[in-house]
Amino acid sequence: MDLTALSHYEQAILVLSSLVLYTAFALLGQTRILNLINIFAWQGALLSATAMMVAIVSGQHHLYISAVLTFALKVLFIPWLLRYHTLKLDLHYEAEKLAYPSLILLGGVALVIFSYYVVLPIEQLAAKVTRNTIAVSLAIVLLSMLLIISRRQIVSQVVGFMALENGLFFAALVATYGMPMVVELGIAFDVLIAAILFGVFFFHIRNSIDSLDVDRMNRLSEADET
Repeated sequence: MDLTALSHYEQAILVLSSLVLYTAFALLGQTRILNLINIFAWQGALLSATAMMVAIVSGQHHLYISAVLTFALKVLFIPWLLRYHTLKLDLHYEAEKLAYPSLILLGGVALVIFSYYVVLPIEQLAAKVTRNTIAVSLAIVLLSMLLIISRRQIVSQVVGFMALENGLFFAALVATYGMPMVVELGIAFDVLIAAILFGVFFFHIRNSIDSLDVDRMNRLSEADET
């Protein structure tokens, strides 16, 4: 791809998509929960900047509201809520022990290559920038799924779930210039309710088994069956 032949908007979108993909890898490799939450907040800030840029170029004024909502929820409120629960549950000193962290990162690289391979059939139907952003969005979704699978702490899995939604939002934003305002408000409300419910479940689970480790919950389930 000849970057000099692209418009400033297309070049900026490619830079932002690269940074969002970098934050997905940073989430995958981070073991401390507070740092994980901070990276998620940076990812939300990049999505907000992308929404603002698309709003300016496309002239769709409802995207300004989407950018403000994204910043308020994914940069301010949800990270604050997760930090509050992390500090309240004394998880900020803990670092997760990852089994085979190098293999996990290599698996992430393989997922990115797979994402670009999957979107190859649309090469003749979409612009190169659109093809790249769709591939990056798919890679973010798959990397978030890998984050959920490879982690044991529920807080980390919640961050992975929120990052997965970020990948879907980025695809809808860049490839189609955003969704209808009613849909965006509905998704924002769903994400907000999910974050609050996750926080409530954190305290209930911690009070019940004194841990948020998924493996420990599995062992309790196996003990009940025996």
